[in-house]
Amino acid sequence: MNYNNLNIALFLGGTSPEKEVSKSSSKSIYAALTNLGHKVILLNPAYGVNQPKDINDFFTEKDYAPLSNENYIETVNSKLLDNIDLVFLGLHGKWGEDGTIQSLLELRGKKYTGSKVLASSLSMDKIMSKILFQHYNIKTPKWISVTKNNFEPDKVLEMIKKNLGFPCVIKPNDQGSTVGLTICKDESEVVAAVNLALDFSDKALIEEYIDGHEITVGIIEGTALPALEIKPKHGLYDYECKYTSGMSEYIVPAEIPKDVFEKLKVQALMAFQVIGCEGYGRIDFRVNSKWEIYCLEVNTLPGMTSTSLVPKMAKAVGISFEQLIERIVKLSL
Repeated sequence: MNYNNLNIALFLGGTSPEKEVSKSSSKSIYAALTNLGHKVILLNPAYGVNQPKDINDFFTEKDYAPLSNENYIETVNSKLLDNIDLVFLGLHGKWGEDGTIQSLLELRGKKYTGSKVLASSLSMDKIMSKILFQHYNIKTPKWISVTKNNFEPDKVLEMIKKNLGFPCVIKPNDQGSTVGLTICKDESEVVAAVNLALDFSDKALIEEYIDGHEITVGIIEGTALPALEIKPKHGLYDYECKYTSGMSEYIVPAEIPKDVFEKLKVQALMAFQVIGCEGYGRIDFRVNSKWEIYCLEVNTLPGMTSTSLVPKMAKAVGISFEQLIERIVKLSL
């Protein structure tokens, strides 16, 4: 296939709590794709066939039209994709990373960036990911789970004290960007944290807190990029620290012992493979003071904003942002 001058549809926005992050990622992706000579149309699948005429309306915080999950089906089934060679997924969160849009595109027979349906759905299901990690001897923090139908505070508190201890991490099972995440210092914070997580998901994951280094490893074309350490300004690498310039320090390559660096690469590739991922992604870890590695999760559509991590890791080995985007395009085709 001729990889030059492709017709590419860039999906952005959507209905998830991460839609604004998606718009920010996609603004950078759009610029790179057009600079590379591709013909790009922007599509917000939450708008259906009622898409903005002005490109700027895709990136504003104010929604151009009412958002609907049903519109995703309308968008994929419409003539808007008739002459498209590739759908570049700039979506994040539910209906973007969970296999839903991927399955619709596969039914339509369209190629798209990122991992396929099963890998995408597994990566967004944090509990299933951890079960797979455990099965394949990829160390991950201890955890318990709670559903909306079985949340009994007294029992959950007892399980935390018995199995996890404090502090502990409570988060929705299928959200990203630390949406709905709380670090609970003691039992007085647990009920509110679980209820917050359950506002975003049918399941809450309660996880052992690993004190230490926040490390992430990017994957591209089956190769691990240099590990990157994140040092957030206020302890937790939360939504503000992720998406506000200057709120986190990024060190790449991470200043860690060489043997730990190599183990991280191996663990990242294993996690990527056991979930069934393809093309590119990012694996998040915590590393404690004894240099023990704990895998947290796999991101199949990592952020592509100016503060995003995969572009920083790629840059460390001489891959520019545009080269990274072009490589993703070629991988996907």
